[in-house]
Amino acid sequence: MCGFVGCHRPGAPADFDMALLRRMTATLAHRGPDSETVTTEPGLALGFRRLAIIDLEGGEQPVRNEDDAITVVCNGEIYNHRELRDELIQRGHSFRARVDVEVLPHLYEEFGPSFVSRLNGQFAFVLYDRTRGRLLLGRDQAGIAPLFYVFRDGMLLFASEIKALLEHPMVSRKVDLTGLDQVLTFPGPVSPNSLFADVRSLPPGHLLTLEDGRVTSEPYWDLDYPMAKDLDPAAEPDYDDLDQRLRRSVSRRLQADVDVGFYLSGGLDSSLIAALICEHDHANNLNRARHAFSIGFTDRLIDERAPQDLVARQVGARHHTEIFDGEAIRTRLRQAVWHAEAPLKESYNTCSLALSDLVRSNALKVVLTGEGADELFGGYVGYRLDRQRRAGAGDFSLEAQNARETQERLWGDPDFFYERDYGAFAEIKTALYAPEIAADLASFDCCQGALLDRSKMIGRHPLHQRSYADFKLRLADHLLSDHGDRVAYAHSVEARYPFLDPEVIEWVRTAPPDCLVQDMTEKYPLRRLAAHRLPPEVTKREKFGFVAPSSASLLQDGADWVEDLLSHERIKRAGYFDADTVERLKTRYRQPGFRLNTTFEPDLLMIVLSFELFRECFDVPPL
Repeated sequence: MCGFVGCHRPGAPADFDMALLRRMTATLAHRGPDSETVTTEPGLALGFRRLAIIDLEGGEQPVRNEDDAITVVCNGEIYNHRELRDELIQRGHSFRARVDVEVLPHLYEEFGPSFVSRLNGQFAFVLYDRTRGRLLLGRDQAGIAPLFYVFRDGMLLFASEIKALLEHPMVSRKVDLTGLDQVLTFPGPVSPNSLFADVRSLPPGHLLTLEDGRVTSEPYWDLDYPMAKDLDPAAEPDYDDLDQRLRRSVSRRLQADVDVGFYLSGGLDSSLIAALICEHDHANNLNRARHAFSIGFTDRLIDERAPQDLVARQVGARHHTEIFDGEAIRTRLRQAVWHAEAPLKESYNTCSLALSDLVRSNALKVVLTGEGADELFGGYVGYRLDRQRRAGAGDFSLEAQNARETQERLWGDPDFFYERDYGAFAEIKTALYAPEIAADLASFDCCQGALLDRSKMIGRHPLHQRSYADFKLRLADHLLSDHGDRVAYAHSVEARYPFLDPEVIEWVRTAPPDCLVQDMTEKYPLRRLAAHRLPPEVTKREKFGFVAPSSASLLQDGADWVEDLLSHERIKRAGYFDADTVERLKTRYRQPGFRLNTTFEPDLLMIVLSFELFRECFDVPPL
């Protein structure tokens, strides 16, 4: 819905440098092209860019309570705002507009900081209680909306994107090596780390409080699966209940005073959402052809236009498709890195950029997407491999024992295997990093510290363990961030996620885990719900991962700018990666017919290449 930036220094006068505040706010114009507000009061400065979706004329921010003692800015949507508004009016509150986020200051008046637990939405907010001198920063349960901050010398800077914070002279551009190591090791950075040493990311489901000069950050929600010993093997899942919850979730996310479209990948998840949208419109006598947006590839091995067209015809959508090739990737990769504010492991962010551009060029601001289903309903190959791995004979080699020790440290369970042997992968990282950095790897190795709450892994069913790890390491700060929020808002588009509705998450949390991957069929509940809604070409189709060409294809195309970014001299001068190792990788990737299997093999050169773009975009100095 928007982007915001601000500063809070308790006891300071309302004399924040307005020119600086406007520069910081201007960096977020893509998040909110419809209007701009900058305002100051004692101790607080706020800049806000609005993407008008609900209450187009009256929904400006900040929003305040009746006596203006509580001030709020919020990026996102509160989907249960109507029910909350009705309740608050009955409690005596009055409202000035129809905008959804106006419920926040009034909820805070009634329930204090715990009000955040009552919200169904995707949001990042800042709330200032002038009477108590308390500032709250909150981020939604799944981490759909981003929120970054810097706290130094009693001053808290905060923003929807890091680039706004970098405008402030207090914030350095020094690289957080642990954040870089997370990108190399896992799907992306993991909150609270970012790629900048000064900048923290508020984790999903967290509330940060600045009061009496002290900052605390605590979770108000987490994905908490039941203990394996408490599961009932005879329990029957209520698929009708899931159906009802998903339909309500889609209905909530179609709320808008502007047209709403949807992404259509050709896979099960987005196709089911398309069918539910169609049902909603028919049930509400909305005789309209909604817009659907897809990516097609010139490479037939990864092209999905046939199932996309099939579903689009069935739901009666106005279907728009962008055809992608290597040239399209090359022209958008720098832009993708600029918006991600981090190096990338894959090029498919460029496809997502093209999708949001396609949405905006058709005059839409809002789309629904199927993201989140894989992490909750067991959609990745790892969920099936877990069953095979646990059924196999144990490996008692020294290498296996070392891996178990690493797994115990990371996950709290020596038998849980996530993506790769991270102990062995440390050798690859050591070879890839520049010698000076590699020698100090132990000081910033992301596998040495806590990445998630291990207490939510210990004693859980293997499927629940993987789902929790995916939710924390793959979804929040990668798929919902550089692959979601950032590339959508790059073209002033808001993406909405029906599978991440708290009601849907709660159904999954309490459902028997064996129903999710049934007889080695992933996402069985969704396939069951889709069976009478979609053609078998979609419902019975094996999962087809959303992939795009790797760095090998860019190298084989011989683009000059790729050669320049990966040149031996440049890599050596930057000082982050080993130039000789990069040369060896380039030789391997250039071989005729070479093709990376990015499902199982990391695209190391894409990380190096996009890191050099990252350094250019944000003027990051060499080591």
